[in-house]
Amino acid sequence: MSEYPPFERLAVVGLGLLGGSVAAATKARGLAREVVGAARRPAPLERALSAGIVDSVAPPVEAVMGADLVVLGTPVGSMSRVLGDVGDHLAPGCLVTDVGSVKGAVVDSLPGLVPSGVEFVGSHPMAGSHLRGPDHARPDLFDGATCVVTPRAGQAESAVLRIEAFWRALGARVHRRSPAQHDEDVAWVSHLPHLVAFAFADSLGAASGRVGELAGGGFRDFTRIAQSDAELWGEILHLNGKALSGPLNHFSESLAKLARALEEGDVQSLETLLAVARERLSTVAANASTEGRGVDGDEMLSAPTKR
Repeated sequence: MSEYPPFERLAVVGLGLLGGSVAAATKARGLAREVVGAARRPAPLERALSAGIVDSVAPPVEAVMGADLVVLGTPVGSMSRVLGDVGDHLAPGCLVTDVGSVKGAVVDSLPGLVPSGVEFVGSHPMAGSHLRGPDHARPDLFDGATCVVTPRAGQAESAVLRIEAFWRALGARVHRRSPAQHDEDVAWVSHLPHLVAFAFADSLGAASGRVGELAGGGFRDFTRIAQSDAELWGEILHLNGKALSGPLNHFSESLAKLARALEEGDVQSLETLLAVARERLSTVAANASTEGRGVDGDEMLSAPTKR
């Protein structure tokens, strides 16, 4: 349970997998007296309401009226437009947060779209899957998952602590980063792995049609995240392109070293490279969640999930 009393009204704008799960988890844990959902299309709203994920649904402007917490569950690229539309209707004392995978662009633009007396605090719950929509929302999605909270310089500490407490009450392990630190870190542990998986999947165009007959668990584990939504991930990779360039260059150098060892038939160098790679992975994995979840819910060592 949270160390704070329940919110009176939580408005979730965008009822995809993450937004829907925020609503479902909030209701299941009694963290708000009323949970209202809003979305651009009526179909997700109807499904969320019939599934009991939200108490009621309304257009975004109506949903945020009287809310003391607003969670933006839309794609990052549309958050400024959404908050610009509803910002004037936010009540003093309201807190606004989000679930976006890129924080620099969000924290630069969104705070200026809320009126005086309203605080925006960036968040990134690292949970989810390649599946989308409220049909896959789960009240336990954030159990044991990481959530990064990204306050901006000079932000009111009381607002940051309240948002951190909210995510902990949803079951998440909370870490605090600056927006720039967040984008640098997720470029390594989420965005580059997605980019590599997509690149490998694209390269399969050169493979024979029979290779699928031999594809087993390792193939499925490695390629699962390449099943993620192309439009969503195109936007994420584009918005975090600056932070992603360094990790991508380092990966390209490592791949080139491995290719060179193979071309030269240098078994000793190849084994050394693989051993070093294993050691570096072990160092990073030692700090990872014991649940095996990766960033954005990519349970990287597991088979495709039921989400």
